[in-house]
Amino acid sequence: MRIGIYPGTFDPITNGHMDIIGRAVKLVDKLVIGVAVNRDKGPLFSLDERVEMVMRDTAELSRNSGVAIVAMPYENLLMHFAQSIDASVIIRGLRAVSDFEYEFQMTAMNQQLNRQIETVFLMADPRHQAIASRLVKEIARLDGDISGFVSPRVADMMRDKYHPKTPS
Repeated sequence: MRIGIYPGTFDPITNGHMDIIGRAVKLVDKLVIGVAVNRDKGPLFSLDERVEMVMRDTAELSRNSGVAIVAMPYENLLMHFAQSIDASVIIRGLRAVSDFEYEFQMTAMNQQLNRQIETVFLMADPRHQAIASRLVKEIARLDGDISGFVSPRVADMMRDKYHPKTPS
């Protein structure tokens, strides 16, 4: 069984993430979405909320593709996490040249840690290249329309975080 891991913070999961996940399931038998704890980024959503968000947004894709997709939190080195779940491939999405520079360095370091785990880069669909979770959060915070960037359920969750309804 070929197990892949797609790591990230997923705060929140975007249509760009879903595009990469939709293409990654064509490469593996099981896809683990590694939801990084990443306390340094000060996430909007709790770890439990992010894991649940990923599971809900990927459930239909998992059913339709026949590929098991699971979301799991991790706080250790990505390579240690990948080894612990027997992953043979790390899936990474690229949006722009600036992503490549960072990813190139990370891949080189990861190769030094474990040469048995390959990294595969998937280019973002041009429709999703500009989508970044931090920008989606900024638009939502300023009460802008994020419906083109995230699922309806995630958009609702973001509105609830930034603009909670007060009881009448």
